[in-house]
Amino acid sequence: MTDVGRVLGTDPAHPLDFWVGVGEESYLQLDDIVAVETDVPGREKITLYGVVDMVRAKYEGARFDSDVFRAAEGVLPVGIATAAHVSVTRIEPEIFVPPQPGQPAARAEGAERDKALYFDGMEKRFAAGLSREGDVIWGNLEFLDGTRGAHVNISGISGVATKTSCAMFFLYSLFHSDVLGQDRANARAVIFNVKGEDLMFADKPNKRISPEDEEKYAKLGLPCGPFQDVGLWSPASKDSTFEIVHSLASRQEGVTAYCWSLREFCQNRMLRFLFAEADSESSQLSYAVSVVERYLFHETQGQPKDRTWVEIDGTRITSFEDLVEHISDQREAVFSRGSLATGTQDAFLRRLAASVDTAGHLIRKLDAKEDEERHRIEWGANQLNVIDIHSLHDRAKRFVVGVVLKQLLEEKDAHGSRQPLVFVVLDELNKYAPRDGWSPIKEVVLDIAERGRSLGVILVGAQQTASEVERRVVANASFRIVGRLDAAEAERSEYGFLTQAARARASLLKPGSMFMHQPEIPVPLLMQFPFPAWATRPDEVAAPTAVPKGFKS
Repeated sequence: MTDVGRVLGTDPAHPLDFWVGVGEESYLQLDDIVAVETDVPGREKITLYGVVDMVRAKYEGARFDSDVFRAAEGVLPVGIATAAHVSVTRIEPEIFVPPQPGQPAARAEGAERDKALYFDGMEKRFAAGLSREGDVIWGNLEFLDGTRGAHVNISGISGVATKTSCAMFFLYSLFHSDVLGQDRANARAVIFNVKGEDLMFADKPNKRISPEDEEKYAKLGLPCGPFQDVGLWSPASKDSTFEIVHSLASRQEGVTAYCWSLREFCQNRMLRFLFAEADSESSQLSYAVSVVERYLFHETQGQPKDRTWVEIDGTRITSFEDLVEHISDQREAVFSRGSLATGTQDAFLRRLAASVDTAGHLIRKLDAKEDEERHRIEWGANQLNVIDIHSLHDRAKRFVVGVVLKQLLEEKDAHGSRQPLVFVVLDELNKYAPRDGWSPIKEVVLDIAERGRSLGVILVGAQQTASEVERRVVANASFRIVGRLDAAEAERSEYGFLTQAARARASLLKPGSMFMHQPEIPVPLLMQFPFPAWATRPDEVAAPTAVPKGFKS
């Protein structure tokens, strides 16, 4: 460790924070790690470790604001004093006394830095990013994989905070290192592509990667290249009638069109996800949805699994439009099992009819059982499964997200084991789990947040403003990450893990820089992650190479 100054005696020192006067030949900057040894009467010597979160400089010997001009002219003799505020992260051994004024302060490096940030006690750790000085910021896997905690929540302004890139890097770090051990091969991730077609090229190398970026990946102990096992899913095109094709414009190969058969829709109770906007839990409309859903399930539950259409009241129904028309024509029989006002029935039928245009192409007649299986989203088929929903109407987006998450939870419940781990990356979390109101998707997301740890389902949620997300979802996240924040949003209670200095800095963060908080470390750490080694749009796709740098042949 290198001495950089001494503990000040003019500012009070406390067990959890103190000031360091910086020597004339030294410097301390924000995020530096400092260690101070101090004697405790009658006890052993202790070491206080901390992170610099504020630095100040001032003239000594000046009294007035105008003295700065006299000092510059050499008329007034002054000295320059620089001091750094240190927030304590660890005390070894734990004797909570303040450091004594005048004690030497040193910049912690190497093993001492790891001790200051509790990295030395992480049995399983993954590379979460780099500090501004290029040192690895480690994350404790036990607080991510469900052993002691789970889930990640990422907040920040859209387009500046690079929330999705951060989530993707976390997955890349886990899937391309040895931290998961024998579980790595079976671990899975499901990510919903909500903006453009950016994530649909995750299996392609990025031609914009520079030698400096490659060095960063090497420092993190990671290969530099695209994801190696990727499944791509895109919604069936509205224009595909006889042959079902996907709707992705910028890529054709390696993409599977997805949709659901009428039989699946009725027998698997998917209707609720067409009415997934946040609503009052006591709403009569939600009761109407449950009544119709039970009707469809009851009428079709005994029908063969090898047919993709349904038969209701002796009528063969082969399209979603026909199903909606049947429900409308037979409304008396459909709603006979529930006491619903005519106005509520009308409201339900209007919204159901509107879903024909917005989501009808996702629920359709398929020629055979094989087609149903061919166009089903298999979240376990590949390690990284990208499900494109960016071009869908909001109602259809909610439908896809709800159905996929429901299917995933049901399969994990049936399996009865935490393995394999499944990471679910869900952007625009405030849309699916809003703070106010109730919806079937919110119910599923809450189930993952509260019970997913025991099932091995890890939620990586992202949103612009955590204050608009259901509190229980955010509170259950062990890892809290923020990029660029609006100044007013940063003052909300959801960001209580940020120090006051970090709140102020959050409004200035550049893309790729984020504050990360994890349970073992009492202060958030500023981290940076390298430029994506996988293409994020068509014009970034590089010519394929035999073996990307860092990968084994």
